[in-house]
Amino acid sequence: QVQVVESGGGLVQTGGSLTLSCAASGNIYSRYSMGWHRQAPGKQRELVAAITSDGSTTYADSVKGRFTISRDNAKKSVYLQMNSLMPEDTAVYYCYLRSDRVYWGQGTQVTVSS
Repeated sequence: QVQVVESGGGLVQTGGSLTLSCAASGNIYSRYSMGWHRQAPGKQRELVAAITSDGSTTYADSVKGRFTISRDNAKKSVYLQMNSLMPEDTAVYYCYLRSDRVYWGQGTQVTVSS
């Protein structure tokens, strides 16, 4: 069984920074991608950023240039460095791992005050 656990959410002012962390454990295939989605109140869940096993990255247009995703394969972890945060970044951020199927974390709240 695979578990995915996020940490690092919180409250920050506009223009501030936060780093989200996500660690996976369990019976994980050798090749897997990881990433982050987010869901704001009343909106659909959307992809924020993803990184493949070979380090290729994908970003939503709304976060390009502000967010950076990285991974540590030895720790089976992924990180999301978020800079220049804006109120519209407020959401629950969900980490996922994709191998034989998609495994989701429980989510962590990020709130950006204006």
